[in-house]
Amino acid sequence: MAVDYLVIVVYLAGMLAMGWWGMRRAKSKSEFLVAGRRLGLAMYSGTMAAIVLGGASTIGGVGLGYQYGLSGAWMVFTIGLGLLALSVFFSARIARLKVYTVSEMLDLRYGGRAGVISGLVMWAYTLMLAVTSTIAYATIFDVLFDMNRTLAIVLGGSIVVAYSTLGGMWSITLTDMVQFVVKTIGVLLLLLPVAVVKAGGFSEMKAQLPTEYFDPLGIGGETIFTYVLIYTFGMLIGQDIWQRVFTARSDRTARWGGTVAGTYCLAYAVAGAVIGTAAKVLYPNLASADDAFATIVKDELPIGVRGLVLAAALAAVMSTSSGALIACATVANNDIWARLRGIVPTEGEQHDEVKGNRAFILLMGLAVIATAIALNDVVQALTVAYNLLVGGLLVPILGGLLWKRGTAQGALASVAVGGLAVIGLMAAYGILANEPVYYGLLASLAAYVAVSLATRPTDAAVLAAWRERLAGRAPEPGTASETVSEQVPAAQ
Repeated sequence: MAVDYLVIVVYLAGMLAMGWWGMRRAKSKSEFLVAGRRLGLAMYSGTMAAIVLGGASTIGGVGLGYQYGLSGAWMVFTIGLGLLALSVFFSARIARLKVYTVSEMLDLRYGGRAGVISGLVMWAYTLMLAVTSTIAYATIFDVLFDMNRTLAIVLGGSIVVAYSTLGGMWSITLTDMVQFVVKTIGVLLLLLPVAVVKAGGFSEMKAQLPTEYFDPLGIGGETIFTYVLIYTFGMLIGQDIWQRVFTARSDRTARWGGTVAGTYCLAYAVAGAVIGTAAKVLYPNLASADDAFATIVKDELPIGVRGLVLAAALAAVMSTSSGALIACATVANNDIWARLRGIVPTEGEQHDEVKGNRAFILLMGLAVIATAIALNDVVQALTVAYNLLVGGLLVPILGGLLWKRGTAQGALASVAVGGLAVIGLMAAYGILANEPVYYGLLASLAAYVAVSLATRPTDAAVLAAWRERLAGRAPEPGTASETVSEQVPAAQ
């Protein structure tokens, strides 16, 4: 395993080096949080694909393929569909808003009264998303080094916290681009063909497995519907995803780059399911479906290649973890802490804001590592995150973009009713049940429509300013402090 260890060590050292490089580049709030809004098509596509395809999509996607066959692709497939929908229908408008968080968008649309409550819900979502990715380090490092779970979480988490804290979005962008390349080579170009060949090809796989393993709907219609509700709609409104949209250089970059990334996700979904199906032929009696990825990598790949594929899994986890971490810190600092203190940033405070956001990434990173050590179940933590996000924020966000009659009171009622309904229903039905997100979303919608219609329409001046922002005609607040960064050519 010496060669495999060397591959991993070089990879991890490279991540830290990129963090140091990003620290030297991120000199303003815009540079630190959204990479100066200057990413070109290639970097935007690669980093967007990297953040949405994390440990759950790689290790979990292969596990679902092991358990259900080709229909196990649906979880990751719905993530790709969500990214495509976001890119085609909403990304251009989102990019033109020139904000930093989803809550800032809600304030612009509804008149400045929805931020703290929506920020709390989004903070809980991004925190749990970062925790689930951090827990996944334990699985990978256990395969690599037979390492204690707590030590594995601390090691992997510390590396992500280090490069994220140093360089912010610039470090994360560069590391995610490397991680995208590593995942593409490791999973799509190496593990996929090796797994199929080792299993005897598709004809042998069909001969060895039940026919339902090759039924596209074998996982069940209700499960597919739930995936669409949670993951497809979740892609439309998550702070971690929107913060990447904010990095796009132009409307065209956001639309076409996201479309490329979404299409890549669809291919990645099918690849994971095929690898899992091949693993079922090779190892029919694994104790856990989630062990399929690590087992086939460890037993079937040659030295060196094995290290690269494990680095690909590590890349998948790190990209999602770092993206969720900076989103969590951005929300905590800008939407919760600053609002509670009544702080309104001015141009002269931009450099201090970099220090403040850097401190919040470090603080949130320590909280994520501690929470990951305390929790064991990745699926439950991820379910809680997406239930809160979709049940609490989907309606007021999409309502604000699509329905001009929606009001601030309706948005607040929707967030409160939907969030509380999801929490109560998870307590009643269980965290993994489908009912919490179904009924929570319906309750949120009913509250939004009823309260909006029962209250005065949003002030005409607020809506006029909102339309100017959506059209890209209003300047970004504090643009004078960003003129230096705009003189640097856009990243390609």
